[in-house]
Amino acid sequence: MDRLINTIRPYAWGSVTALPELLGQEPTGEPQAELWMGAHPGDPSRTDRGDGPRPLDELITADPEGELGATTVARFGPTLPFLLKILAPGIPISIQAHPTLDQARAGFAAENALGIPLDAPERNYRDANHKPELICALGEFDGLCGFRPAAEAAGLMAGLAVPGLDPIIDLLAAEDESEALRGALAAILTMDAETAEKTIRETAEALALTGPDGEYAPYNRIARDFPGDRGLIAGMLLNHVRLRAGEALYLGAGVPHAYLHGVCVELQANSDNVLRAGLTPKHIDVPELMKVVTFESGAPAVLHPTPVPGTPGEELYPVPIDEFRLSRFVLDGQDREIDGRTPQILLCTAGAARLTAPDGTTLTLTRGESAFLPATGTPTGVSGTTTTLFRATVTL
Repeated sequence: MDRLINTIRPYAWGSVTALPELLGQEPTGEPQAELWMGAHPGDPSRTDRGDGPRPLDELITADPEGELGATTVARFGPTLPFLLKILAPGIPISIQAHPTLDQARAGFAAENALGIPLDAPERNYRDANHKPELICALGEFDGLCGFRPAAEAAGLMAGLAVPGLDPIIDLLAAEDESEALRGALAAILTMDAETAEKTIRETAEALALTGPDGEYAPYNRIARDFPGDRGLIAGMLLNHVRLRAGEALYLGAGVPHAYLHGVCVELQANSDNVLRAGLTPKHIDVPELMKVVTFESGAPAVLHPTPVPGTPGEELYPVPIDEFRLSRFVLDGQDREIDGRTPQILLCTAGAARLTAPDGTTLTLTRGESAFLPATGTPTGVSGTTTTLFRATVTL
């Protein structure tokens, strides 16, 4: 069992207080957006096995089968296939979508062939992996996820009576819904600068008249936090979803989304590939984004955890891929066991979790702390009172 030393990424959209509160630290006064737990080379966790802190990716590279298990390596390769995070947006995260595995491999190879540095701001593909993700709310959490039906998006825009939105509303009336959504998003992102400035300004002014509650509330927040950004209009094409503590969303390739406010656990494939559509000062590659986005409408499917047969106390958030698996234990004095055949990261988000290895070694995790468990093949005991412990691993 390895206690992890994790890095906080200070993106501008991060809350100043949420992560420090979770970790029991004093705020620095600067945004703190994401806590990374894993072996992504961009910010690997570190752990000390007696010879000083070492990056987790370095330890795995030195002995892939010893850390991940032979079956995991055979199935997913010699790297940890998932990345666990805590996200704490204080203002909206950019509207974005992620590529399929084939798109990521092709895009990464193409940008490498062009000689674009990995850290270049215009780079779209920073690795050759896809980035499906699962978020689980730790409290009330707001986001935008997937396209609304075209007619619903048109009605939302029409209710603001902004003339500049009329051409987009007309595009949303196309008979084929996929083409309606594609045309509307393309029109928003390619609108000439003068028309865009006027339309966004008038949309923000109309939103301000709608008040702080109701269906326009998330867009009022966006207008306040990102004045003049096309993402204000693009976001009106998307469903607004509000999760309660313990509820989750799975986002596959091509699904446009943005996280607005709250704190959540996120588990994703080990990638950092993002194509953006707004609410950001970062690079937006419209042609590449349009290749990646899936133009299908539908209400987001909110996930609730289900009991795992044969593992008392474990509740699973089911997803349609094997590279990551998220479950949780809600402990109130019980002793439980965690299977040890796969590599895993355990994260405590409430109370204190006591981990016990077969040799009797113990490790206590308090709120915000995490541990890496190599694939030893032997179970680990867990116990706690008023404790919530998330378990991130793979499915074999």
